Amino acid sequence: MFYYLYLYCKSFFSPFNIFQYITLRSFGALLTGLIISCIIAHPIIKKLKKLKIDQQIRLDGPQTHIEKQGTPTMGGIIIIISLIITTILWTFLENRFIIICLLSSIYFGIIGLYDDYLKFIKKDSKGLSGKKKLFLQFLIGVIIAVYLYFYPTNSNFAMSVDIPYLKNVFFNLGFFYILFIILVIVGSSNAVNLTDGLDGLAIGLIMFSALTYTVFAYLAGHIKFSQYLGIIYIQGAGEIAVFLAGLVGASLGFLWFNSYPAEIFMGDTGSLFLGGILGVVAVCVKQELLLVITGGVFVAEALSVMLQVFYFRHHNGKRIFKMAPIHHHFELSGWKESKVVIRFWIIGIVLSLIALSALKIR
Repeated sequence: MFYYLYLYCKSFFSPFNIFQYITLRSFGALLTGLIISCIIAHPIIKKLKKLKIDQQIRLDGPQTHIEKQGTPTMGGIIIIISLIITTILWTFLENRFIIICLLSSIYFGIIGLYDDYLKFIKKDSKGLSGKKKLFLQFLIGVIIAVYLYFYPTNSNFAMSVDIPYLKNVFFNLGFFYILFIILVIVGSSNAVNLTDGLDGLAIGLIMFSALTYTVFAYLAGHIKFSQYLGIIYIQGAGEIAVFLAGLVGASLGFLWFNSYPAEIFMGDTGSLFLGGILGVVAVCVKQELLLVITGGVFVAEALSVMLQVFYFRHHNGKRIFKMAPIHHHFELSGWKESKVVIRFWIIGIVLSLIALSALKIR
């Protein structure tokens, strides 16, 4: 909305010209997302408590988690509502990347919401089956991949992957780039979903990754900066920075209530959408491989689950970790929950800085 004040009023009211700047709108989006998230959190938490939509704690997990029984979940609604309003207020809604990101957020949010609905309202402990959830994630991945195949973000690098830390090195995947996009989006969504197990853990790591991609989106959308830094120029990608700033603000507001001891959990409503949108953004700004770095903790969490399952099945029920995902392994090893979260955050910050260093190490 504010961008349109500049677009349609600049000729007769010059002060509105400030809304043309991505940096200013990003700052405004961050503050707006934070404020809206904080405002709507209390009534939503109250409503969820009234409906008794609360998290069921695993009995085989860390015993310290038993006290979390009864904490309301589906808090991802707070982030999604805040993000949608913020996006409408601060972005150029006709930008194709904003359309992709906004629709993808809503789509992933609906999948997670339906899964939580089955588990916590219909009292179906399994929720949406793994196969159905994977199919729905795969479907949006296919749609985005096919769209970017026919309408690439940069026609000169349509099927290519940028190799971080190497100057002007791109790997052309050809038709397999479509499968690569699907893998990035689906994998990212599920990795964040697996990480969401401790108070504040996933949402904090999401903020670090989102801030990293905010920088890359802004630079990729600026032709001079992108050429100087040796990254792929993506016309219009700067608007993604405003979208991500709004996401960081909404996430920060949610963290206020999700920090230890959590007043609310995000549930699949939040984790599936947050992971999915990270994957979508990585694809849109042509920095897919950097997601493995800045989202390294998510990758480690997902790998720990896969390794645990594989080892358990092929070694007569033996385990590599005391419990997977790996954050539970450290809890069962004697670390307090808050210590696990803070240390994983520190790792996440370091990984984000390493990812940002790719801008100069080329």
